[in-house]
Amino acid sequence: MNGGSKPGVIDRALRLFADVRAGEGANVVILAVNVFLLLTAYYILKPLRDGLIIGEKGPAFAAYMAAAMAFILIPVIAGYGKLADRYPRRHLINMVTLFFAACCVVFFVAGQTGLRIGIAFYIWIGIFNAMIVAQFWGFANDLYTNDEGERLFPIVQVGGAVGAIVGAAAVGEMIEPLGLYTPMLLAGGLLGASLLLTNWVDERERRRTEGTAAIGSSTAFSPAATGEFRLETGEFKNLREAVLEALERQERGEPAEDGSPGADTGAPEPEGPELEEGSRGAFALVFQTRYLLYIAILVLLLNWVNTNGENLLKFLIAAAAETAVAADATGDLSVGQFTGQFYAGFYFWVNIATLVMQLFLVSRIIKYVGIHVAIMILPIVALGSYALIALYPVLKYVRWAKTAENATDYSLQNTVQQALFLPTTREQKYKAKQVTDSFSKRLGDTLAGLTVFVVVSGLGSNIRYFALLNLLLVIAWLAVAWRIGREYRKLAATGRPPS
Repeated sequence: MNGGSKPGVIDRALRLFADVRAGEGANVVILAVNVFLLLTAYYILKPLRDGLIIGEKGPAFAAYMAAAMAFILIPVIAGYGKLADRYPRRHLINMVTLFFAACCVVFFVAGQTGLRIGIAFYIWIGIFNAMIVAQFWGFANDLYTNDEGERLFPIVQVGGAVGAIVGAAAVGEMIEPLGLYTPMLLAGGLLGASLLLTNWVDERERRRTEGTAAIGSSTAFSPAATGEFRLETGEFKNLREAVLEALERQERGEPAEDGSPGADTGAPEPEGPELEEGSRGAFALVFQTRYLLYIAILVLLLNWVNTNGENLLKFLIAAAAETAVAADATGDLSVGQFTGQFYAGFYFWVNIATLVMQLFLVSRIIKYVGIHVAIMILPIVALGSYALIALYPVLKYVRWAKTAENATDYSLQNTVQQALFLPTTREQKYKAKQVTDSFSKRLGDTLAGLTVFVVVSGLGSNIRYFALLNLLLVIAWLAVAWRIGREYRKLAATGRPPS
């Protein structure tokens, strides 16, 4: 639904990049700034993570930490699901985000007192990145219909791309004068600022789409993981769509779908359709729903491949850092600081490419080839990247191959991956998305950690072995992406959520 009959200045300006309709621009900008703050915070923290863990333990140990993150996520996601069953989405997001902001302060204090926080910080930021981003996109999916999300998500994701650039550039300048701990405070402050925008856009959207809905039917009071309305016709609609339809029927004086009279008959206000009873755990939702399980497998394979590539890069940069420090070619920088600066520059150029793709390519790709085709583009890029690395395993080529892969991942793939949840239920958006985006992601990292152990123990740290393994994994990834594309087209055509 549009917020006005004529497009405003913001709507018209955004049409350069995507199909933005009348009244949609303001909230899209708020969401884009929101994710900008989240990604700026993350990219301030990410090079600090790499510098701390490699400086304290080395690149192989960093890879092994992924296994710990995956196992820790099991109870964390289960606990998050219980919170989503109990609290409305605004309260849920506020609690979780404030917790992560407070952790930034705790790590700063611990680091300043001389404690070795590399391992704990590495695990924490892996959980933080997966959960905070999944939570934001669950919220965004809850605000928009399928058509709206496909059109507007590319613009929202621009904020993330710009935030990643700003964060990487800022921390690159801060590391030498401030060290690896003070920037954590800035990241915590950005998380707090993001909450102001979350609450603002939540209020705006509820006023626009829910109007005078009964308290029990409003997202301001109903739990975030509230099940979908089951209408007597057998149709499934998300909470927002059901409330809008009920209000429109009342305004027209038409009977409700359960046969009760409309609002202008003088009869008591109908209570609305009955909610589905029962609530499944986050993991049960995924394993019992084929579509969600495919997404979980896709995310696992994507991150297994990507983390193998990251580990491959870590081995090369660690060797380069040790050589440079030994040759006194880094000034006063330590191995950890040299590594942190390298990654700040690497992430900066990855994110420049990401922004260009997000602004000028993503919305057009989705519009002209569709989600079902767009989801197969990243594995095709990865296939070419690891073929190149297998042939020329040197730092220069690895860096630019990973730049192409990561830029496509962070722009097109990320946007498409978020859009996959548009046809799902609210419960799936808030609970199952934590499994697919958090647990599956970290499980892929775990398998990459095991890959490091097997390859290094049995074959040495020859990066060609990592590249060849990735070529095999990418083939499986392509097959899963093709199947998800088919399922998505079916769900979008029928209007029914996956079951």
